[in-house]
Amino acid sequence: MTDWNSIEAADCAVPADRPVDDLVSELSRALADPDPLVRDGAPYAVLATWIARGTIGTSRRLELGDEMAARFTDPRVEARTFAPLVLNMLLSAGDFKAGWVDSFERWYPAERDLRGHDGTLGWLHAVAHGADLLAGFGRHSEVAPERMLNLAAARLTAPTDHVYDQLEDDRLARAIALVLTRTDLSERDAVGWLDPIADRFGSDRISTPVPAHISNCLRTLRLLHFLADRGVRPTSELPAEPVHHREAVKSATAAVLDRIVRR
Repeated sequence: MTDWNSIEAADCAVPADRPVDDLVSELSRALADPDPLVRDGAPYAVLATWIARGTIGTSRRLELGDEMAARFTDPRVEARTFAPLVLNMLLSAGDFKAGWVDSFERWYPAERDLRGHDGTLGWLHAVAHGADLLAGFGRHSEVAPERMLNLAAARLTAPTDHVYDQLEDDRLARAIALVLTRTDLSERDAVGWLDPIADRFGSDRISTPVPAHISNCLRTLRLLHFLADRGVRPTSELPAEPVHHREAVKSATAAVLDRIVRR
């Protein structure tokens, strides 16, 4: 096996004795490894660097994206949940295929293992990693922003017994806010995705303890309301961008929160 730690230590220089495509195939396998020290260690850093630098050719990057899209149906959770990270790297490098969006859309609300971290497998983070890709697709010119907003609603209304415990609600709220910075969003689309959330949670009686899916939804929408008011940073280095239709989004989010908590 390639010594990825040494390659990372050498500023991710490409080994001269191996074809890049073969190395990328090994990295792809490593990003699905059940060992978190492999999956989330040097191979992750090397792959991210090579994609950002353009070290990997365009055709191989697109093949890699197809591999990640297919991985959404992998039986192993760690393989599924690291696929969106790689796809987001590729999006950032300017790569895009419509089929990647379709595969992601099928997986994200259907994923049932929502653990943020596992003592053996390490970081899983399905909701958070998926949220990052949702933001990437949602800000892409070839993806209708309302499609990703509706996908966020589907994730929030999917039944689960798991309470977000590793800031997944923050990551999802931030992703939604980033999609809402799209200036081509109509006001109706900027708030319409909240309707199924209000319909799903606004009529049920809240039992005690509060069900996990309702707690997750409430916490996500509360932060979204804050971000709609203050704006959201695409990265830590960039200034905050305003949410389009800011007042309408704030009003609609507050109305949904009020409808849920006053039942």
